[in-house]
Amino acid sequence: MSLRLHVPPLRLRLRPQGVLLILCGSALLRIALFSELYLRYVKEGLRPYLVVSGAALIALGLLGLFTRDHGREWDEEEEGEGEEDSHVEGEGHDHTRNPRIAWLLTAPALALLLFPPPALGSYSAEREEARVAAQGAGTFPELPAGDPLDLTLGVFASRAEWDTGASLKGRTVRLTGFVTRDDGGAWSVARLRVTCCAADAQALKVEVRGADAPAADTWVKVTGTWHPTGRPGTDAARPVLDAVSVKRTTAPSDPYEKR
Repeated sequence: MSLRLHVPPLRLRLRPQGVLLILCGSALLRIALFSELYLRYVKEGLRPYLVVSGAALIALGLLGLFTRDHGREWDEEEEGEGEEDSHVEGEGHDHTRNPRIAWLLTAPALALLLFPPPALGSYSAEREEARVAAQGAGTFPELPAGDPLDLTLGVFASRAEWDTGASLKGRTVRLTGFVTRDDGGAWSVARLRVTCCAADAQALKVEVRGADAPAADTWVKVTGTWHPTGRPGTDAARPVLDAVSVKRTTAPSDPYEKR
């Protein structure tokens, strides 16, 4: 009796796990390779890792779409047809099929591909106050000449809270960020600072006085002067700006402040 090795044919079969990997990989490539949307979630230096991860997910997903038809792996050539037919019974039984409900898992991945989540905004800023990196009050270096002077919210807040030399006094500054409000009716211009990705974002907020508040999450450029609130290094010292003008602006491609 001779045995003939039967190699199962390679077939393309749609499986939810393969499609899920392809959709997730495509979403990563869309935000990291074909746009700058990735800056909403991670720092610029992580872009190559996102591209490699997206390509790897697509490759794994494509491999998962191909399967071999595991029927009989050998035939007995010298046996009768009746015995051969007995091997055929149950040959088409496939243990690799997935329940149809598994396809629902692809819906979130498809939504991620078509509608990338927005950057963190006022909701996050209202729940995470800034943590200033300064070790204590002290004298800061002089600011560059020229008014209005564009400052980041981190620089303004640090000098307002910790600078015993009052380097902000008499200077007109311009801050850029999005609008956030508190329960008492006050509003602030805010920005989020990330160390690695959006998961570790810290809020930077400067209270704005003397101007009506635009709608929450509106990006604005606020020009004004520093409003002292207390002795530097104490809880009374808070970053406050007396506004001269508030102008709407578009959100930058990178919405987060660098550390």
